[in-house]
Amino acid sequence: MLEKSIQIRVRFAETDAMGVVYHANYLPWMESARIELLDSLGLSYKNIIKLGLHIPVLEVHVKYRASAFFDDRVNVRAMIRERPGVKITIDYEISRDGKTLSEARTVHAFVDSSGAPVKPPAQIISRLRELFDQSQKK
Repeated sequence: MLEKSIQIRVRFAETDAMGVVYHANYLPWMESARIELLDSLGLSYKNIIKLGLHIPVLEVHVKYRASAFFDDRVNVRAMIRERPGVKITIDYEISRDGKTLSEARTVHAFVDSSGAPVKPPAQIISRLRELFDQSQKK
C-alpha cells in the first residue's frame, strides 16, 4: 500500500449555518492529500501536466460517519491499496483525534490535453507499480 497523510485546519468558510463542514468541502481535502501522495512518490502532478496529461476523477464515493467543525484539525490519509493499472483507485480516510469522520474513494484515468483517454505512460505506471510492489514486500 502507498499512502500519505496531511493535516487540514477547518476554516470557518468550509462550514454551513449549523457550524458543520459542508459535505462538498471534503473533496478539496482529498485532492490535497492525493497531490501530496503523488509528490511523495516522485510523480508530481505538475510534471504530469507538463507531459500534456491529466488524471481526472472518474468516480467519487464518500461515506460520512461523523461531522467536522470549524477549527478542527483533521487528518486526511490517501492510500493506493490496489496495484495501479489503466485506472488508479485512491482510498481516503478523514479523521479527527483518531475518530473516523469519513471514508472515500476516487477512481482516475489518464487523458490527454484534449480530454481523450490514453494509456498510462509507461514510465509513470511502471514507477507506481514498482513502488506498490515494494510496499507489499515490507
